[in-house]
Amino acid sequence: MPESAQLLFARLDELAPDAGSPVLGEDIDRKQLAVGSGISARAHADEAHDLASIFCNERRRPPPVPFGGFLHGQRLQLLGRERVRVGGLPRLDLDPCDSCGVVGCPGADHRAEPTLPSVKRIALLGATGSIGRQALEIIEAHPALELCAAASGSQPIDGLAPITQAGGDLTELLERAEPDLVLNAVIGFAGLPATLWALERGVDLALANKESLVAAGELALAAQRRGGGRLIPVDSEHSGALQCLEGRPAAQVHSLVLTASGGPFRGRVREELEDVTPSAALAHPTWNMGPKITVDSATLANKGLELIEAHFLFSLPYEQIEVVVHPTSVVHALVRFRDGATLAHLGYPDMRVPISYALTYPERSVTPIRPLDLAGGMTLEFEPPDVETFPLLAYARSAGERGGTYPCAFNAANEVAVAAFLAGRLPFLGIADVVAEALAAADGSAARDLDDLVAADEEARRHVEETLKVA
Repeated sequence: MPESAQLLFARLDELAPDAGSPVLGEDIDRKQLAVGSGISARAHADEAHDLASIFCNERRRPPPVPFGGFLHGQRLQLLGRERVRVGGLPRLDLDPCDSCGVVGCPGADHRAEPTLPSVKRIALLGATGSIGRQALEIIEAHPALELCAAASGSQPIDGLAPITQAGGDLTELLERAEPDLVLNAVIGFAGLPATLWALERGVDLALANKESLVAAGELALAAQRRGGGRLIPVDSEHSGALQCLEGRPAAQVHSLVLTASGGPFRGRVREELEDVTPSAALAHPTWNMGPKITVDSATLANKGLELIEAHFLFSLPYEQIEVVVHPTSVVHALVRFRDGATLAHLGYPDMRVPISYALTYPERSVTPIRPLDLAGGMTLEFEPPDVETFPLLAYARSAGERGGTYPCAFNAANEVAVAAFLAGRLPFLGIADVVAEALAAADGSAARDLDDLVAADEEARRHVEETLKVA
């Protein structure tokens, strides 16, 4: 046993002699788990962190991080930025500032090595949508993934998972399920409470609900800092950007480039879009997606939402994020670096790839998707977006740069406008018009909490509905 581990054990016994001897276990991936014996008071927090840091340094593991929300629902913090659910331990709720590196666990059996689960428990929100259906395929094919809970907007899904729910409060489902990872594929602002639930509790979040970060970027990131869990994007562009950026200092990054297919109306001018029907807008040339995101792709609103999401995900200023049109959707993201080099993420347009990456991160599991056939002939074309014909991209950038609740208002107005277009209540070009009016009328004040965001969301929706009535 390393000297630093002996020091750690001895000090734990000294601080909590009645809790039993602590146990240090190591799983097959050599992830260090400390089941401590009682350091939870602020007076011992610094010392606990120092001891754990010494141990990690000697074993060449990443430094420990504060427990934060990992201690909810029988969840313990691993030494080295990893989490694990340990069965049979008592439910623990400690202040995020109280402990670091070790945790009091008097109910544990300290005579035996801790056993680490081989299965990752997944809660799937939005199970009947396009992302949800493909996620089910990935989970079913992977022996280390287990669907512990599933939710849909309204469609009954009884029997799909041990815990299911159609509609209602998704956070109640998550509280019952106690997942290791939440895949949030809910459409729109409705997915925000579940996002905040996962981030606050340090539960890994695979995020397909981009509207969560668009509407609540600052609040969501603050929740993640408190909880300490991983936020893994599911959008193909952000998944690609993450893989190009991961582990690289921000100072090395010159700019991030997100690609857009251009949708079914690429190359058309405004006059050619006056009589566009919902069926025409839903005929996406490269991706198979749900109706709302497909219409957003046709208007370039989706790329605007992704622009704002990237700003928060990667802490990049808007002037360092560029959007280009790439019709074949083979290149998902590019990162330019200060030395003139550019890294790109390429792959056939299939959402099972980023879904699998998020669910199995950082494993990068096998998928049924074939690798790129470069020798078979491939042309990569890029062009600037036409923001005159498709102004929603520019409106989104402006909303993001203004900050506050302007992105929330943009998202809310766009959701209502797209629903109205699909229902035949609004022409295609009218989507951008009513969003512009809603942004002009928005207060835009920064949100202090979820209630403020809900109020801003409702106000933008109300404004669009009133505009539709007049029209």
